[in-house]
Amino acid sequence: MSREANNRFKRELFDEDHGAVRDGFRRFLLKEVQPHYAQWERDGIVPHEVFEALGENGYLCMAVPEEYGGQGLDDFRFSLVLTEECLALGMTSLASGIALINDVALPYFLDYSSEEQKRRWFPDMVAGKLVTAIAMTEPCGGSDLAALRTTARLDGDAYVVNGSKTFITNGINADLVLTAVKTDPANRHGGISLLGIERGMPGFERGRNLDKLGQHAQDTAELFFNDVRVPCANLIGTENQGFVHMMTNLSQERLSIANSAVASSRAALDWTLAYVKERTAFGKPIGTFQLSRQVLAGLRTEIEIAQVFIDRCTGLHLTHELTAEQAAMAKWWCTDLQGRVMDQCLQLFGGYGYMTEFPIARAWADARIMRIFGGTNEIMKEIIGKAEGLSG
Repeated sequence: MSREANNRFKRELFDEDHGAVRDGFRRFLLKEVQPHYAQWERDGIVPHEVFEALGENGYLCMAVPEEYGGQGLDDFRFSLVLTEECLALGMTSLASGIALINDVALPYFLDYSSEEQKRRWFPDMVAGKLVTAIAMTEPCGGSDLAALRTTARLDGDAYVVNGSKTFITNGINADLVLTAVKTDPANRHGGISLLGIERGMPGFERGRNLDKLGQHAQDTAELFFNDVRVPCANLIGTENQGFVHMMTNLSQERLSIANSAVASSRAALDWTLAYVKERTAFGKPIGTFQLSRQVLAGLRTEIEIAQVFIDRCTGLHLTHELTAEQAAMAKWWCTDLQGRVMDQCLQLFGGYGYMTEFPIARAWADARIMRIFGGTNEIMKEIIGKAEGLSG
């Protein structure tokens, strides 16, 4: 039986096809991932061959059309299913890596790649042999994308790229990095372009696999570009229109983050409910104490409210009606909720909640970044406020 069938409130978002993928993916995780996941957390990386196994089983780049080796399943709900099942098992790092490929990077390639690029890249992306990443954030700035300092100077049939990026998800594993560069340094928003920089290009080097508070198996790296010659054939989309391209795709990224936050919150609540029914104090289960009951009742209610909102936003996204401010609302509110859920659930575990052998401790640490990446929650509030005509 799928997890979906166990939800207290039936969700109308999914059909039998989504349920079949959910069940198959959960079996894959239990067999191929769970026995090794703790070691990957200690190693600081999910092995590259795991992405190849994901591709072989049909879980990567499902929206790629059949003519390029994909399944043609352009349905964001399949991404939700994969994320929810990873997080139900406490596999936050793997969920992040898969979501980066399917939800964040792939839309750029689907929407803006040339026919030649699609035929060159898509088959290996689907197979998991070509792991993707997106390089936007730089050491001197994050949310202000217009202030990019990485430059790309046109020289004959290639762009010469110089600069650096940091906090890049899949940064070590990535074979193809969609990189935001300044092709017109004098122009802030209008001077950004997107280039596909490939593993092995001379001058393209990776720095540290960064040591993070949480999501330890998610490789997050520094990238350096020293006179990297990137063929003009690797320009993705239109030169100097990169900022527009990025803004177009951010709503799906933020919706993906919001869904992850709710799925993670639900998992934490499930773990906590099981724990408080077994853990005793003063001769009875701690879940029977009035304060425990009220805390858990409040969390349950907020998670269900958030789920309804996420499912509604997903429905709007499927019909191309989701607005930037709605995506910002989802990302901000659901990740803030996730922080509250993790903190209160960990508290109910007591001292055991501080031990990393318990999934709640790892999930608490994994959750903190959610209020930062994809645009900080403070930026989300600015987007919402400006949409209300409250520009400063």
